[in-house]
Amino acid sequence: MLISPACRDALEGWLTHRKSLDGVAENTIEAYRSDVLGFLNFITVHFGDSTGLAPLARVKPTDMRAWMAHERKRGVAARSLARELSSVKSFYRWLAEREGFEPTAVLATRSPKFQKKLPRPLAEDAARAMIDTVELQASKDWVAVRDAAVLTLLYGCGLRISEALGLKFSDAPLPDVIRITGKGGKERIVPVIGPARVAVDRYLAAQPFPMLPDDPLFRGARGGALSPRLIAKAMENARMQLGLPATATPHAMRHSFATHLLEAGGDLRAIQELLGHASLSTTQAYTAVDTVRLMEVYNNAHPKGLKHG
Repeated sequence: MLISPACRDALEGWLTHRKSLDGVAENTIEAYRSDVLGFLNFITVHFGDSTGLAPLARVKPTDMRAWMAHERKRGVAARSLARELSSVKSFYRWLAEREGFEPTAVLATRSPKFQKKLPRPLAEDAARAMIDTVELQASKDWVAVRDAAVLTLLYGCGLRISEALGLKFSDAPLPDVIRITGKGGKERIVPVIGPARVAVDRYLAAQPFPMLPDDPLFRGARGGALSPRLIAKAMENARMQLGLPATATPHAMRHSFATHLLEAGGDLRAIQELLGHASLSTTQAYTAVDTVRLMEVYNNAHPKGLKHG
């Protein structure tokens, strides 16, 4: 049974609101759409009624429990169900405000408990070895220095892979600080350590393509934008050589940046700014990895493992 046009319009109205006013990223919008659409489909079937918004206004705690049981029965893990419930609650807050009904039955639904995943950083020597090995295994010299430059930015500056590969030729040569646009269009200022600037300079000197200001800084073998999958594959090959676990991914280099800063005494709120986390609670996950004393200065705190070369 299809959901009513009114329900579909309400969903799209909420998504437009989240995207335009809250600056939510496109991937997050699609996750919201999937989460709430699944809930709306269940409620429509559950009540056997696809007329207007009426079914949504009469949802009771028993209906919420039925939906959650249905999701668990079809194999949805507790973590994913908690995310779905969070999406549904956000949608209901917005809809109840507009339509004037009481959303307490939905908003009071308790999230399933699950074990939070802690970041899985690499040890400092493993992070250095990963950069060195990725460079050694490439078939072409310019590809070798390209891959090393990308990983050095992930580890040395805490960038997401999408942020590193989103850099333009006009951003080079990299200055002491760069402005990064992260998730949800959130901007942050990131210091660029010397070894990261040197690594990018080496790549620029070696890469074979003509560069225009708006061209991607990091190029694939045929000159197009570099795919994040190629960096992930290079790390996959390197971790097999080094005997590292499957968690040694591009994102693990960013985790390593944060964890090693914290271990060296970096200030938690400063690390939050460097990573571009909207909430300090996200950054606080690193304190569960290894909590140590706090200091203030970024340059003094950053691991000294990266080398010029």
